[in-house]
Amino acid sequence: MLNIKFPKLIVLFAAMLFASAAVFAQDGPPPDRPKEARFGQAGQPSDDMRPNILQELGLSREQFQAVRRLNVDRKPVEQAARQRFQEANRALNMAIYADSIDDSDFKSRLSEFQTAQAELARIKFSNELAIRKLLTREQLVRFRDIRRRFAEARENSTPQAPGVRPALRQLRRGNRLPGN
Repeated sequence: MLNIKFPKLIVLFAAMLFASAAVFAQDGPPPDRPKEARFGQAGQPSDDMRPNILQELGLSREQFQAVRRLNVDRKPVEQAARQRFQEANRALNMAIYADSIDDSDFKSRLSEFQTAQAELARIKFSNELAIRKLLTREQLVRFRDIRRRFAEARENSTPQAPGVRPALRQLRRGNRLPGN
């Protein structure tokens, strides 16, 4: 399993981009308002203080619609791939923690897990590339700046102690922690 920060950051930005696109692609502001009032000033936080990458990028109406179409097309494919990934993950865990270990079953489950994981990555990064192709040179420069600021903010945030996140994940899944 990949455990690299940079791809996780890209995935997080892609998710933020998709979520913002879904919000913006619904009912937009009245068309008689000036562009600055409709899409906000670049670099300025929205009223609810959530980052809105699409506003900061200054996408045109056509770009918004194209992003929306990409997201509509991607969503059911990604959901199916995510379901296969989760099932493969469960099956791999069951093979690992079964009463008796079967190496061939483990290898088969691991292969299924890796295939499902690769499919999820392909879907996400292909969609991100398609969105990237929609951006102008200026928008790409802004996006890189937003991504850099986000990475800096993330690095400056208070880190959790090692092992806290895995332990929290186990608790959320209803598993008992080691030693309990």
